[in-house]
Amino acid sequence: MSESKYQRIWQTALQIPAGKVASYGQIADLAGLPGRARLVGKALGYAPKELEVPWFRILRSDRRLAFAPGSETAEEQRQQLLIEGVILKNYRAKPQDVWQPDLGELLFKLNY
Repeated sequence: MSESKYQRIWQTALQIPAGKVASYGQIADLAGLPGRARLVGKALGYAPKELEVPWFRILRSDRRLAFAPGSETAEEQRQQLLIEGVILKNYRAKPQDVWQPDLGELLFKLNY
């Protein structure tokens, strides 16, 4: 897979503010890769640690964690979100916690 697509995904994910969540599909769309939600998941797994991509802020389209409830990764994600003030009910974020980026701001911040 093209490194540039991963870079676009990582740069988009880095724009999600603390205390907000986004879906894999939303990140794919904003990165200019519509319909590539699974690629977002793959790219997050390959993100260099030094980039500190906030993978835990990215959820399924129904606002649920993508990992099995009770799994180590799901608990890590839940804890990270809780630290930022995102409270999950049945492993699902509230609608008001979904990131709604301003288009002008995104155009200014994203370099692709």
